[in-house]
Amino acid sequence: MKKKEKSAMYMQQFASIFQCPVCASAMKIVENKSIVCIQNHTFDIAKQGYVNFLTRPVRSEYDKELFEARKIVIDSGLYEPLHSKISEIIGEEKAPKVLDTGCGEGSHLSHILRISKGAVGVGIDIAKEGILSAAKYYDDMIWCVGDLASSPFKEESFDVVLNILSPANYSEFNRLLKDDGLLIKVVPKSGYLKEIRNLFYKNTYSNEQTVERFKENFQQVETYELSYKVPLDEYLFQPLLQMTPLTWNKLNAGEEVRLPEISIDLEVLIGRKNV
Repeated sequence: MKKKEKSAMYMQQFASIFQCPVCASAMKIVENKSIVCIQNHTFDIAKQGYVNFLTRPVRSEYDKELFEARKIVIDSGLYEPLHSKISEIIGEEKAPKVLDTGCGEGSHLSHILRISKGAVGVGIDIAKEGILSAAKYYDDMIWCVGDLASSPFKEESFDVVLNILSPANYSEFNRLLKDDGLLIKVVPKSGYLKEIRNLFYKNTYSNEQTVERFKENFQQVETYELSYKVPLDEYLFQPLLQMTPLTWNKLNAGEEVRLPEISIDLEVLIGRKNV
């Protein structure tokens, strides 16, 4: 069976989560090749198994090389404690539908759901190159190119929304979550990748405004802090530098950087809807 058909059959099981990003009407899978609304707005399932729901051209600074680098870093286990913690939180739900917003190439979601069995994984990102990579590497999930400002999902479709080191759209998170659903937002703290930051910047980073905005929009249930250092294998140097905007336009051609270790310093915010 071709990947397109296999993905269509998987999506068919969860077709009720979709709504047309043009007219907000219900959608269905047609002939294992398209998702079509009652107004006949049609979005084809690509041969790689994802759906592009964008209704206008969008430019992204994130390219294929960045997402490939990100996958190498995430697959190395650098974020394993984060994945375990999020999986533990999700594990309290029963066969939840989990949406990863700004999912990139899907590695975070894949690792989290590999631990948390029985969950349905859906990833959305505005960067087509990221979703192409996600669809290439990870089966039995739903991958969508899309903009949360013109969402392809029905209201109250998800038990959990993930927002990992990515900009938030709180009004849309509220709309998409069930009344008892959870938002899990991961934000960097001052020590996150500080070895890289110290190479190029003199200032320190604070997440205070980001955390305050979270509290304004969601009832904060719990907060977890994950802070640890990891010895950095040589093969991870360049992918790590390539995946983070901290280094963009900062490295000179041919310049080599060596870091013996890297710091992970994250805050995991868990919130419920204000209902």
